[in-house]
Amino acid sequence: MDEPIQGFTHLDAKGQANMVDVSAKVETVRVARAEAYIEMSSSTLQAVLTGAHHKGDVFATARIAGIQAAKKTADLIPLCHPLMLTKVGVELIPEPEHQRIRIESVCKLSGKTGVEMEALTAASVAALTLYDMCKALQKDMRISGIALVSKQGGKSGDYVRNATDKR
Repeated sequence: MDEPIQGFTHLDAKGQANMVDVSAKVETVRVARAEAYIEMSSSTLQAVLTGAHHKGDVFATARIAGIQAAKKTADLIPLCHPLMLTKVGVELIPEPEHQRIRIESVCKLSGKTGVEMEALTAASVAALTLYDMCKALQKDMRISGIALVSKQGGKSGDYVRNATDKR
């Protein structure tokens, strides 16, 4: 098997995509946190927060969708390893002063590969679910700020996004 191109673990020396071989890696506890935002009008946000939305508990549906998405990441992103996640959490935090909802996700496992993609997928799909559930009220909502907030564990060590890099 050809060695990967410098810096790209999913590409071999010929530039061909391949799944990274993690069999020689040591198992460590790995945790990743991600976030996303969905901006909406104050009236749409109010309908969600007061439970006046005709589709019911929008937050519960988005939370479950995010959790399910994390579990299905390897089915959605071609070169991701299927993982035995030990924790997936999705939190939805209203920020009425900014007319938006902040989505925070956390994924955890003890394994040989990181959970960054699972955390990012959870936050993204939770945001998409909020959009889907609220699109009858407002079509011009905006999803933004999908980002890795932090990760722990693995050979590359810990990472925390610079606090000034928030959007």
